[in-house]
Amino acid sequence: MTNHWIDIRNSDVILIMGSNPASNHPVAFKWITAAMEKGAKVICVDPRFTQSAAKSHVYAPLRSGTDIAFLGGMIKYIIENKLYFEEYVKNYTNASFLVNPDFKLPGDNNGVFSGLTDGKYDKATWSYQTEGDGLIKKDPTLQDPNCVFQLLKKHYSRYTPEIVNKITGTPVDKLIEVYKLYGSTGTPDRAGNELYAMGWTQHTIGTQNIRTMCIIQLLLGNMGIPGGGVQAMRGESNVQGSTDHGLLFHIWPGYLSTPKASLATLAAYNEKETPTTKEPNSLNWQKNKPKYVASFLRAMYGTNATLDEAYNLLPKIDDGANYSWLNLFDQMYKGKFTGFFAWGMNPACSGAHSNKVRQAMAKLDWVVNVNLFDNETGSFWRGPGMDPKKIKTEVFMLPCCASIEKEGSIINSGRWNQWRYKAVDAPGVALPDGDITSEIYFKVKELYEKEGGPHKEALTKLTWNYGTKTFSGHFHFDPHAVAKEINGFFLEDKTVENPTKKGEMKEFKKGDPVPTFAWLQDDGSTSSGCWVYCGSYADKGNMSARRDGKKDPTGIGLYPEWAWAWPVNRRIIYNGASVDPTGKPWSAKKTVIKWTGDKWVGDVPDGVGDPGSGRPPFIMKPDGVASLFGPGLADGPFPEHYEPLECPVEKNLLSPQKSNPTIKRFDKPGVGSDMDKYSGIDSCDPKYPFICATYRISEHWQTGLQTRWCPWLSEMQPEMWCEMSKELAKERGIANGDIVIVSSPRGQVECVAIVTPRFKPFNINGNILHEVGIPWHFGWITTKDRPYNPGDKKAEVFTKGDAANLLVPTIGDANTTIPESKAFMVNVVKK
Repeated sequence: MTNHWIDIRNSDVILIMGSNPASNHPVAFKWITAAMEKGAKVICVDPRFTQSAAKSHVYAPLRSGTDIAFLGGMIKYIIENKLYFEEYVKNYTNASFLVNPDFKLPGDNNGVFSGLTDGKYDKATWSYQTEGDGLIKKDPTLQDPNCVFQLLKKHYSRYTPEIVNKITGTPVDKLIEVYKLYGSTGTPDRAGNELYAMGWTQHTIGTQNIRTMCIIQLLLGNMGIPGGGVQAMRGESNVQGSTDHGLLFHIWPGYLSTPKASLATLAAYNEKETPTTKEPNSLNWQKNKPKYVASFLRAMYGTNATLDEAYNLLPKIDDGANYSWLNLFDQMYKGKFTGFFAWGMNPACSGAHSNKVRQAMAKLDWVVNVNLFDNETGSFWRGPGMDPKKIKTEVFMLPCCASIEKEGSIINSGRWNQWRYKAVDAPGVALPDGDITSEIYFKVKELYEKEGGPHKEALTKLTWNYGTKTFSGHFHFDPHAVAKEINGFFLEDKTVENPTKKGEMKEFKKGDPVPTFAWLQDDGSTSSGCWVYCGSYADKGNMSARRDGKKDPTGIGLYPEWAWAWPVNRRIIYNGASVDPTGKPWSAKKTVIKWTGDKWVGDVPDGVGDPGSGRPPFIMKPDGVASLFGPGLADGPFPEHYEPLECPVEKNLLSPQKSNPTIKRFDKPGVGSDMDKYSGIDSCDPKYPFICATYRISEHWQTGLQTRWCPWLSEMQPEMWCEMSKELAKERGIANGDIVIVSSPRGQVECVAIVTPRFKPFNINGNILHEVGIPWHFGWITTKDRPYNPGDKKAEVFTKGDAANLLVPTIGDANTTIPESKAFMVNVVKK
């Protein structure tokens, strides 16, 4: 998230697309309301007339899975009508860069970019032209046919309002109304903001959905300014923090890439993974990556190992391997795993193709379910369609604390690191996650030290200075100790040059906290568990515990002394793009930083040197500018509309290539399992004529683990339902409240029919198509099945139904492998 929640109030136009914040982020919606009170206009684009649509000034319907067509049409409109912020585009993006003349766009290459072979792109032609000294060739006038701007213009020239209407079902007049209103933010004194969630990510083109909007924001100059940006509406309070700290398989904490097996040494890793550039003015901040890697290795192993030894002790990824969710459960289904920790999750409900997930767990020797109480995952063996007599899996339940029963930090969507305190003791024998992890670690370490085992030093040499053992022998985890290690320490006495004042030296003693990541070293003398958090728990103590909500020097809602934001308490990322190349704010009304003559004031400046230095502001990019042309993705340097793999149309109206050619498939011969014969249907199957999308509701949370046990919430949303239009209900003879069966090739779910005008039929290229929606919070376990107080038969709360994900295909985005749960095909019949 580039900005933060409060900053939404500074927006002039807000585009809600791929999210429904009025329902799913109701507290955050107050900042949208605050913007509206100041005159902001709100646009909602959604297949359904949502609660957010009801609060918006403009609502535009679109068929699920066609967001790129909709946004591509906006790009065309912005360029054709010269609504783009020309000075911003020329100075702060790669619009002027000249691309390899052999590069081909889908419009000239049968619907795909140049270099596609067997579902994978060779990116040789996705390169820039260079001078003899390696500098990228540029055309500041943006007229060269091979410059990024002209290629962008040509690529989206195909996305006419008429074609976009035929693909999306959005009326042409609505398209123009949205394009004109949002395009009005391409001036220095106006800011446009986009709010997205799973409605954009859970597609086979999910990553490109978001990138299309990023291109729009760059054209309009909306990145780095107050009230601008692209905001991720998280479904959990700490999703941002979990990814920051390396939850995903391909990154270490701080977004350092996980080493590949082919990079056998630390030196090889640093050489391969540290970006370089020939651009003379670019800061290329990632050139500092070896400092962050060395400090992370020290946080893991301290002085128990040299840096090279520590690098070798940590696991590597096999070259080309993908250890994301769909792949893991596919391998589990094939019997490649012995055991599984389900920690704070409920994959028997939350996993795409839930029948496959449940069958996969039946092939394990053991499952450890770490959660507040039993759920569909812990009791998968006795669920629908399962025969306990045939299942060998042994399940262990480890009860853990709820969030209010433990102390620690959470990082919200706006990157604000906020400390929260324990409110109540946990019931029974439930323990904080840190205590449970520590107990397991010390027991496994003891076994390795006693019995040996392969690569044992990877575990036995780890540092674990996170608490103490109590008189009972139980290890009590101290979250402050972890927070301090995340920040980092000097591990030896050291004199270091001040990174911001050349020639000024500063002495540090062993054990001193590192002030900020600019002070981290590559020689092993510093540690930091996550470099972007360096400064969060330093010489001034626990910065995330600060609660001064009165000081707002800029007047735009930064509140710099409320908690702490990564990096270095910066509230708006890339705020260096909010000023022109001379250091003057683009707008006096939208000022986040400004130059006083000898220093920057306002937010912590990002990506700016002294005015006139010529330093471009996007310092995390090697070339220093933002990417309109993005060759780093797997499925194209520009987003291109492709149909969902499962869709109701026979062809892609833009090109001969129907679906994204690089998506992750599990139903190909020799790739998938017997469970994946129908993991995704790439042709129009008349047995499944309706589009379906899953979504959230206010009354339940995630898979309903906590909310389905609450009688007051279950009373408001007591059972699984399917929302449909009046027209579809009439066609199928379904009345409001009828029981219907919603089915896909992967399973079926019994639902209550909710017949509503919120869905309308779509006219797609002359054909009438219907879409339905189902909530994803339900599962087969209810308190009738598992009384909250065992033995108390009166403690029955009737939530009925099973998981929406029983219907969802196992097909994945080419970059993230996230499943396509927002656009797949189903049938709906009255029971």
